[in-house]
Amino acid sequence: MIIDSHNHPNYLGYSTEKILADMAENNIDRTWLLTLETPEHEYSPAYHRITRGNKDGPIPFASCLESFKQAPDKFVLAYAPDPRHPHAIDKLEAAIELYNVRVCGEIMLRMMYDNWDAIALFQVCGKRGLPVIVEVNYGAGSDGRFPNRPGYWYGGGIDAFERAIAQCADTSFLGHGPGFWSHISKDEGYKSSDYPRGEVLPGGKVVEMMRQYPNLYCDLSAYSGLNALKRDVGFTKEFLLEFQDRILYGRDQYDNHLQQFLNSLELPSDVLNKIYSGNSLKLVP
Repeated sequence: MIIDSHNHPNYLGYSTEKILADMAENNIDRTWLLTLETPEHEYSPAYHRITRGNKDGPIPFASCLESFKQAPDKFVLAYAPDPRHPHAIDKLEAAIELYNVRVCGEIMLRMMYDNWDAIALFQVCGKRGLPVIVEVNYGAGSDGRFPNRPGYWYGGGIDAFERAIAQCADTSFLGHGPGFWSHISKDEGYKSSDYPRGEVLPGGKVVEMMRQYPNLYCDLSAYSGLNALKRDVGFTKEFLLEFQDRILYGRDQYDNHLQQFLNSLELPSDVLNKIYSGNSLKLVP
């Protein structure tokens, strides 16, 4: 069984029908459908071309719900309201009770993830049994065309994310994005690139946090995850073996590159099964 634990509807030109066809082609049994309700002034204009967003962000809850209703046996419904909204917790709890939302994600916001309102929302997720998916991004990949516009940073860096994890011990977090995966290595590549390359240096912050916080999981989705894994294959095998119970397969796009790479590593079948579906089912039975 393979579960894609990170993807979006009406994204990159993929309607519900195209998502289902792609899942069949790539042997994916189930997909987590995540919202992206980032305010317009906080996301790249490129999202206007790759989503069908509205006033509720690039990928509103309505889009996820529409796809979910078409194939409820194929999708897991997620929703992440902006914690800064005064009714965020009420909106999330209503979505849980009315529509059986099982995941809080994706959160991609220009705020510190230990913001008081965010901590309150994350703690509710812990009580309700919803894993939380956040993107961490330093905005280091800016192309320089807009020198007066800050890069698209999200979360306040790895330290703010760690403080949130520490304050919400009953909440399962999935680390995701360039600003998370760049810290797989103990270097400063995150300061200059979204996708640093080169040999992984021991003592990276991600490894330290995974050892310290049992409520932290890794979301392998997007190029950020694949790039981190490809930097140092010897290290990657050790990493996947050590944390085999808290690593989830996901795509955040529609291709088969991550599957191909994971299958090439010749991991034990029980480890691969955990990454592909077992850990996802543990978080969302």
